[in-house]
Amino acid sequence: MTSARADAPPIVTGGLTKRFRRQIAVDRIDLEVPGGAVYGFLGPNGSGKTTTIRMLLGLISPTAGEISLLGSKMPGGARSVLRRIGSLVEGPAFHLYLSGRANLARLDAADRYSDPRTSKVRIDSALDRVGLLAAAEKRYRAYSLGMRQRLAIANSLLMPRDLLVLDEPTNGLDPQGTREVRHLISELARDGATVLVSSHLLAEVEQICSHVGVMYEGRLVAQGPLSELRADTVQTVRVDTDRTEDAARVLTELGLSEITSSPGYVTATLGDVAIEKIVPNLVNACVPVLGFAILRPSLEDVFVSLTGEGFDVSG
Repeated sequence: MTSARADAPPIVTGGLTKRFRRQIAVDRIDLEVPGGAVYGFLGPNGSGKTTTIRMLLGLISPTAGEISLLGSKMPGGARSVLRRIGSLVEGPAFHLYLSGRANLARLDAADRYSDPRTSKVRIDSALDRVGLLAAAEKRYRAYSLGMRQRLAIANSLLMPRDLLVLDEPTNGLDPQGTREVRHLISELARDGATVLVSSHLLAEVEQICSHVGVMYEGRLVAQGPLSELRADTVQTVRVDTDRTEDAARVLTELGLSEITSSPGYVTATLGDVAIEKIVPNLVNACVPVLGFAILRPSLEDVFVSLTGEGFDVSG
């Protein structure tokens, strides 16, 4: 088995591909998740995110390509590496008639690397971190969908983890539960873990992720720091004025495009026009400028610029 490289990114793939008969679900993707990142694995349902995660964790075999986790080539390094990885894939699965605590105790006892002497402390700590300590003795069948999701995350926290892979971790959660999970993910990253979060909810990814990988129809169309992906996206400017028709005319003459007039303001796509030319030209045309701003591209804007279309941002 190849020894692990301490300085290697926690997740690296090369040409990773999965084919189901004639259908290519994942098409030669080259993932690179840097250490300490909260990496948003973004894409609409059916784009290949879960298939990729299942390959990373050894749940299914790739058709082609290579995988390295925590510096070790897979599947050769699975024995030493997977115990350092916590995961939540395609929803939780627990025994209906056991309590939340009993479910975690059963799973912890099955882990050959766990210490039974510290089991109770670790279970209580994991339940507390996901806000379920007060419901620890309640049977799993009585848990709401959101509580079940949080219990699954608690299971991934029973042992120290260097890498967490979470597939749609806020699925089924109410707004408060969603905020708690977002806070938890940020806290885990601050503690030194690398977190890959798969999601089809752009707002969720935008709030917690430092890096993003965008999947579309089985391909990884872009990845990198979220700030860099935003910088590469076409910028939009907004002019606040009470003479919107005149402002729109001036912006058109300057070469801006996709101009939209609304009561009290005009927006337009900047393109190659120098920003410093806009306000002087408006003033020279006697258009009062009550406010001027460069609008930061949203993650939806980034996705549309990469794929040419959007998807359901609310789930």
